[in-house]
Amino acid sequence: MKRLRFIHAADLHLDSPFKGMSALPERVRERVRESTFEALKELVALAIEEQVDFVLVSGDVYDVSDRSLRAQIRFQRAMEHLASNDIPAYLIHGNHDPEDGRAAKLVWPADVHFFASDDVQTYQIVKQDRGLIAEIHGISYRSSAVTENLALKFKRGEAHVCQIGLLHTNVDGDPHHDNYAPCSKQDLLDAGMHYWALGHVHTRTIVNEHPAIVYPGNLQGRSIRETGPRGCYLVEMDEFGRSELTFQALDTVRWFQEKLSVSGIQTEQELKDRIGELLDRLRQEAQGRDGIVRIVLEGRSDIHQRLRKGRALQELIDELREEEVDRGCFVWIESIEDRTASELDLTVVRQEKSYLGDLLRYGAELMNDEQLLSSFAGEALAALQGLPQHAGNPAAATPEQLREWLRAAETLAADLLTADGGWSG
Repeated sequence: MKRLRFIHAADLHLDSPFKGMSALPERVRERVRESTFEALKELVALAIEEQVDFVLVSGDVYDVSDRSLRAQIRFQRAMEHLASNDIPAYLIHGNHDPEDGRAAKLVWPADVHFFASDDVQTYQIVKQDRGLIAEIHGISYRSSAVTENLALKFKRGEAHVCQIGLLHTNVDGDPHHDNYAPCSKQDLLDAGMHYWALGHVHTRTIVNEHPAIVYPGNLQGRSIRETGPRGCYLVEMDEFGRSELTFQALDTVRWFQEKLSVSGIQTEQELKDRIGELLDRLRQEAQGRDGIVRIVLEGRSDIHQRLRKGRALQELIDELREEEVDRGCFVWIESIEDRTASELDLTVVRQEKSYLGDLLRYGAELMNDEQLLSSFAGEALAALQGLPQHAGNPAAATPEQLREWLRAAETLAADLLTADGGWSG
């Protein structure tokens, strides 16, 4: 078996709409909107710099089956750049960009290979000075919802040639992703591949080391659910079919979710300074990229009451955002969630013989009984049913969401009943 080097990427989601960000300032909005395309440029640059033998893309090149012409032309341009450097690309269609989606009639370089959807297709990789170095097997999605176990269709080829499988799949039923083309880890092992180049799961995951079964994650984070570095794997295969994987961050806008304790913070100035320090730290972590962050304030402090007055928190957010707009690399505040509490110890109050004590004891009972909490929430939130814009659609709330709302309600009740040293009896 010959040594080889390649790049494994997946889930590019080019021209993703980044829903809910229309209110951003023009400069910020444009940087976010272009981020998937900029990450693609970084992918091509890496492939050329590392002089890889080929590039694999394991599905979902585009964000929707009705793919934009802009996205297709940008991708065509990227593939032409690879081809001009003698780097072939092998791609499959996934559930977001299935074969039956709308595709423009574009001319693709001869070195760009799209796998068919009717059966597993095999391409042999032949280098002029090294001969046959690998066989790549892959199959695309014909439509957006494939429920067949496609892994069972794969069969290894030449005995002494590196065997690579390209598949967009949900291995072992990951509950956080649609269960398309479901298969088990054992199904993949049984196929006899040296490397499985998977797509669909956006969090990079090494399912198995030898043989390698790998999700590289998506190329660019697209929401607060996709935090941290995003990119691809640079893969070195040795003569024994073992792979060495090096993750390469290619994202140009990085998403963060950070908790910030308000313990000890007494004034708005102290809070502003503390958030400023957090933004500076994230700017360093982003290493020259732009960033978007959701900050969760938690803990007990006098600042809790100040944040609850008028529009104090929103005004603070607006001012901090204003300071970021004109920076070379911004860290945009997506939102700040206030989960703080007053310095009133609710654990102590819960033991008191008082109206608030009774209320908190009932809350504790609800917290510890999922069925009772669900029943209570159904009654308490009945007026909001059918109005999904309110409270994140109460009818679809998870038990954890209900507990979070209950905790917030307890804090609010305690604030109102003890405001300004008010009634405690």
